Order: sequence, then C-alpha cells, then structure tokens
Amino acid sequence: MDNDFAKPLPRPTPTSQPFWDGLAANKIMIQHCLDCATWVFYPRSRCSSCLSDNLEWREVTGDAVLYTFTLTRQPTAPHFADEVPQKLAVVELAEGVRMTSTLVNIDEADVRVGIKLKPVFAKRDGVTLLLFEPI
Repeated sequence: MDNDFAKPLPRPTPTSQPFWDGLAANKIMIQHCLDCATWVFYPRSRCSSCLSDNLEWREVTGDAVLYTFTLTRQPTAPHFADEVPQKLAVVELAEGVRMTSTLVNIDEADVRVGIKLKPVFAKRDGVTLLLFEPI
C-alpha cells in the first residue's frame, strides 16, 4: 500500500487514553459520573449531564443495538477505497451511550436498525479499533 494512502488512526489524548488502553486489553471502558450516575461518551473531563468532574472509568459488556447506519457506495476518503461499501454505524450500548463505529461480518442486505450487536476488537498498526458485528 502506498504510504500516501495509509489509513488514518485515532490519536489518544490524555482524557481518552483509558478508553484506548481498555480496547487494547479487549475491554470497553466508558466514563460514569459518580454524582448523577450518567454514562458519558465520548471521553471528556466533565459529565455531559451535570458538569461534574467526578467521573470514573467502568468496563461495560459492549452489548449493543444498531441505532442507525449508512452504506457508502463511494469511499469516504481514498484511504478506505478497499472497504467499499463501508458499513458505517451508530450503535447504542446497553448503558445508553451511542458511538460511531463500523459493522463487520455482515452482508449489506442483513443490516437493519435494531439488530443486536457485539464488539469486535480489531488490531491495526498498534491501535485497537472497536468494531461491531451481529450476535
């Protein structure tokens, strides 16, 4: 593969590092507010509900449902030409948080809002990505 088309990878920040460390250990770590009991995602320094900074990281199962999706017929960027059609998804974890991901191991015709999903930990160039597949 030409280096000009190497796929972009996430760059953890000090705030998001525990999330990425969890994925590297095949665990999904999500922030939980100790003041109002809200699950917080994406990683941040304050609760999205009450603005408290009293957050802790907790492991969750990754049980999810497909909230919405799109099937791309053209690559979203040249880096992803080998993945067309991309199955881009917003999944809702059992805890209620939603996250953007990619669906794998599923035929296009079987992608439906509401299907049950489980996590897939994909190792790529030293980073673990969180993907989802049907149960």
